[in-house]
Amino acid sequence: MTTTDEIKNKPLWLLIEETFLGLNVQELSGQGKEKAIQKIAGELDNTGYNVSRSGGGMLQLRWAMDDMLKVGHPMLKDFNDALAALTLEDVLDPYAATATLLNNLGGTWKELRNADRRTEIIKAVEKARLDLLVKKAKALTGDESIRFLIKEDVASELIISELGITAEKLAEVIAAIAAEKAEIKRVETLLTAVDGKPDAERVKHLLTNNVAEALIIEMAKVDQAAIDNVKKAMEEEIKEKERLAAEEAAKKKAAAEGPSLDAIAPDQMIAFIDSIREIMEFSEEEKEIRTMCEQSSIPKSLVDVAVSDPAKLDELEKAAQG
Repeated sequence: MTTTDEIKNKPLWLLIEETFLGLNVQELSGQGKEKAIQKIAGELDNTGYNVSRSGGGMLQLRWAMDDMLKVGHPMLKDFNDALAALTLEDVLDPYAATATLLNNLGGTWKELRNADRRTEIIKAVEKARLDLLVKKAKALTGDESIRFLIKEDVASELIISELGITAEKLAEVIAAIAAEKAEIKRVETLLTAVDGKPDAERVKHLLTNNVAEALIIEMAKVDQAAIDNVKKAMEEEIKEKERLAAEEAAKKKAAAEGPSLDAIAPDQMIAFIDSIREIMEFSEEEKEIRTMCEQSSIPKSLVDVAVSDPAKLDELEKAAQG
């Protein structure tokens, strides 16, 4: 619905042409023409132009009527048809599209070429472009519709109104796009550090810095197979590191636990047993006994005997004494 403010903001020539769309051209011969002119002038008086009391306004109305009757239909019919025929590719540059439209229609409707009409024509072309962009956006799924309009530099308020989303949702998508751009900058920096290196090394560098595989493919210019090969090699490296770490841990554990019972020298056995007895006089708690024995570097094999079968210490001591 056209509002009063919208009518006031329209130039007289456009208001005249819009009224012509509701006329039956076949009824405008003879007295019908003059009657229509007077009726339209009266209607236009309500727009603030006071056409019926303005010589210039009446002349503009009569000339426009003559042009319409000469062609046989309203100018806006041709203009609106031309707008409807535009594709998104046609309106990528609204100013170029306007020039093309005027070239196509200007031969029939010479008044369209007037400088005072160019602003409204460009507005109409820009509106057609927006409608086409929104139509394409609505065919997309999820946030892609919002992203598409942002990429096409559609104003935020129009994105919100045309897609029926909240300002918060738009802000969320804008923030996501900003984060993606920041990640691209980060990856560019990472790639600079391995510039000139083999693909495998570059891919490994990106993977170890938590870059998404899709972005690696895009920015490092490699395929999925290259990434899979590097990941497999990295997994093998990790397994080897884990194996070596396990071996080292086992060695440290064995060193910490000390020798087995049969590997303890007799004199050491006697000394260890004496130390254990002193500790057991101090505490009967297994945890405390083990802690103090560990601090005294007593072999774990002997400590296990002490806490599980203390009487066996006597047997071990006798065996050590010969």
